[in-house]
Amino acid sequence: MNITRRVEALRVQGIVTASGGKWRDGVRASPAQRIYRYFEVVQIIASRTLQTRYRGSVLGVFWSLSNPILMTGIYALIFGTAFASYYQGSVLRYVAATFVGLAVLTVFAGTTSQALTSIVTNGGLLNKVRLPVSIFPVANAAANFFQFFIGTFPVLVIVTAIETRSIVNVVALIVPAIGLIMVSIGVSLLTSSLYVYFRDLPYMYEMVLFIIWITSPIFYPASLVPPRIRTILAFNPIVSIVNSFRQIALTKQPPDFALMGLALLAGIGILAVGAIAFRFLKRDFMDLL
Repeated sequence: MNITRRVEALRVQGIVTASGGKWRDGVRASPAQRIYRYFEVVQIIASRTLQTRYRGSVLGVFWSLSNPILMTGIYALIFGTAFASYYQGSVLRYVAATFVGLAVLTVFAGTTSQALTSIVTNGGLLNKVRLPVSIFPVANAAANFFQFFIGTFPVLVIVTAIETRSIVNVVALIVPAIGLIMVSIGVSLLTSSLYVYFRDLPYMYEMVLFIIWITSPIFYPASLVPPRIRTILAFNPIVSIVNSFRQIALTKQPPDFALMGLALLAGIGILAVGAIAFRFLKRDFMDLL
């Protein structure tokens, strides 16, 4: 059953309704019922996205591991020996730190890039069935984070368990992961809404992602960056998340609550900005789709 028929079936069942949060018989749904309906449709669209993406694939969602692993290997070959002194003289520690950074950057870049066109791509469906427009970037994020938690996150858990031998550190990984989810959804809401108005945005966003990548201490140690520049890089929301993941997974120290707080604060701030911008811009969506 295609996505239009699936959503139409939900509409008939009362899960997808007209605006105002009412059931078909006119009884107003409670906030809990509306949230349930919202995430029911998100689950359907996210599932469709994953099925389409990996139809006929042997490894399926585990392909999400291929990019950070491949890039980590390339960086280790080129920079491993040169930067090992910044990682206690160990190339393996450089490899681990680089993998953690690339895991974060890969899921952020993939989620936000794919969400950018999600509203315009589904404009035909929005013209047929009344849906909350935010469902599409959120469903795209849900699909990508399902990949992350099935493929990459278990590797981070294993690395943390081996390196720290602390169940507290393993559990604490969920905190920067939540920050990463919020940052990715916030940026997805912002870019997907802007793309409705500016169709050249994908070309500009490629440059934005490059800036985020080069200003994040992914393949180079942060200590190489001059102190004055380091202050500017603090505005990169990915940096605090990467630093928190690395501190928890690789330092043999208890989780740093300050770093975890910065990761969550970055997530809350970016999510709030994205949600406010989306709410402001969506008023003219249907006229432009």
